[in-house]
Amino acid sequence: MKILDTVDGSLLANEDKFQDNFYKRFQLVKRKVRLTDTLEKEYQFPTLYGDVTCIQAIFLCSYEAALHLMPHEKVRPVRARRNRAVMAVSCYEYKNVLGIPPYNEIAFTIAVDVDKAKSPVLLPLVFNSYSGYYVFSMPVTSKENCLRGNNIWGLPKVTQEIDIDVSGGEAVVAAYENGTEYFRLRVPKAGKMTRMDETTYLFPKLNGRILKAETNFKGEFLIAKNMGVLLNPAKKPKKPFLTVGATPCGEVLSELRLDPMPLQLRYAQHMTACFDYYDESFELK
Repeated sequence: MKILDTVDGSLLANEDKFQDNFYKRFQLVKRKVRLTDTLEKEYQFPTLYGDVTCIQAIFLCSYEAALHLMPHEKVRPVRARRNRAVMAVSCYEYKNVLGIPPYNEIAFTIAVDVDKAKSPVLLPLVFNSYSGYYVFSMPVTSKENCLRGNNIWGLPKVTQEIDIDVSGGEAVVAAYENGTEYFRLRVPKAGKMTRMDETTYLFPKLNGRILKAETNFKGEFLIAKNMGVLLNPAKKPKKPFLTVGATPCGEVLSELRLDPMPLQLRYAQHMTACFDYYDESFELK
């Protein structure tokens, strides 16, 4: 998908796209957001997403490299065996967004524990008890969404071309930096069908303050697990699941020293989701 640079004061009248019972859980609140020096818009939060194609891969990476990316001393990567951390890459084709045109997005995240004196090795990952995720890179195809992410939450969004192809037996995602491909991920449409309905949190940094923002999603995912990676990190797939190019964005990924075999692969064709305004009462000292 090409970059959509157009940003104006209008909102899409597409409330009819969000009739699923999932959305009835949330009370929508209007908030004014300043996008530029001359443009302010009033959005409803949480932002609702419908008919989302979601493609995810979870890798183990260098703990020290992940720690170097952290925004605060009390935000720490979840530690796995062999001094490893957990990097999740989540690719989204947002076909319906409340009030906003469709766009593609990739979230490069590190699983983190926040404000905990000690985090036992691996257990938070196994029991899904970690605090949430820190986003260290977030390319999007929408200038408006980029401005929203930067100005509301301090998310490191940049506008890039992102192509998502799910026409075959695997989903393929490619991202381009200044016209050069630096990221390609393939996720086979295979695995155990699993219904997921989860709440998690992002911990971005805005104007020196760590924020906490809730995200919810529901969908049926094909999930393929490769837990053997924990014991055999050198195992390589016959064909790479992830390839990284030699661009500035690609170098950030390379420095994480990802294991070649992902810990887990996920694919959902029709996910519902929402992302809320940050918790104004949260304070990390």
